Amino acid sequence: MTREGMTGISEEFKKLLEESVGPERAATVLEALEKAPSVSIRLNPSKLKECPFPGAAPVDWSPYGYLLKERPVFTLDPLFHAGCYYVQDTSAMFVGHIFRQLLDSLHPGVSVLDLCAAPGGKSTDLAASLRERFGDCFSLLSNEVMRNRFGVLRSNLETWGDPCTSCVSKDPSAFGNDPLFDVVVADVPCSGEGMFRKDAQAVAEWSPKTVEFCAARSRRILRDIWPALKPGGFLVYSTCTFNYFENDDTVEWAASELGADILPPQDFPPAVTTRFGHVLLPGLVPGEGQYVAALRKAGESPVCTTGSQRTPNTQKQRSVCTTGSQCTPAAPLVNVDRKTALQYLHGDAIVLPQDAPLGPVTIGFQGQALGPAKNLGKRCNNLYPKAKRIKMDVQ
Repeated sequence: MTREGMTGISEEFKKLLEESVGPERAATVLEALEKAPSVSIRLNPSKLKECPFPGAAPVDWSPYGYLLKERPVFTLDPLFHAGCYYVQDTSAMFVGHIFRQLLDSLHPGVSVLDLCAAPGGKSTDLAASLRERFGDCFSLLSNEVMRNRFGVLRSNLETWGDPCTSCVSKDPSAFGNDPLFDVVVADVPCSGEGMFRKDAQAVAEWSPKTVEFCAARSRRILRDIWPALKPGGFLVYSTCTFNYFENDDTVEWAASELGADILPPQDFPPAVTTRFGHVLLPGLVPGEGQYVAALRKAGESPVCTTGSQRTPNTQKQRSVCTTGSQCTPAAPLVNVDRKTALQYLHGDAIVLPQDAPLGPVTIGFQGQALGPAKNLGKRCNNLYPKAKRIKMDVQ
């Protein structure tokens, strides 16, 4: 965002920012908001082990994260469409860092709910961490109440391709009173202060009333989902905002009203340790704003020894492993070059090598599955889903 794009920042915001993070840090944030945002990716370790972009720097709090030197055209990278990596802000990856700190307290068969999951960045991060620790012995249910955002979530999870994930669209209150989940990750809707550099609308819509509304909504969400968390289970609470009303004050409310125990935050510079969590601030970190805290529900959670992968209470749940391009391909994998891969992703007719098997095939690039096709020899029926096809010119 240009300097001109920051002219909408109000004095009320600046005052609340100073109250929340201190005058010196507030000045650093305001200066950083005048600069262009960074760009970063997080690898899918089930598909890609090394960053495909030269000169990328590892992210300190993510074993899969990389800060890129410049923004490539991701749309024109077949590996992006194969789910080999996810484009995600480095600060947002800190939620995964806090989640990984809890893994030693979890067990095979663990059930995790990503409550406010769209567009899917945190879900894919959770899935990678769970798979690395537990293999197939976990279930991750990703929820998004907004129907217009649910489709994006489902598409991104399909592309990521982990068979132990599924998604659903429910209000938090609809999960009921049965304790179903060992961990709930709640990246709640917020006033979006941490999105100012990327989203001019977030600047225009901010007001003290918005902060007040968002804080109240966050508490309603936590109250509604709390019964679905098992005794002894963990809640990872996060926002992409800076102010203490939506952050530490809401965590303190959860401890008081819900009976949650706040897990003491451990210093992890350059994240700023607050009373109850961590806040990442532009200027101190390369990414945008993020607040994260962890809480635990009183009681002891029964240890699951069955290794079950079934997600509980998944009526009307939609499995994300729905196309051959996202699972281990049943049809033979036929690797093509980059130009042919992009033509396929565009929905164009392609011709496969003469030695390619006839009939159903899976189009691949560098060994990674892109999607289904039917090879007829002289031509190939392109079966890549229309909703996912590249809209821009690929020539």
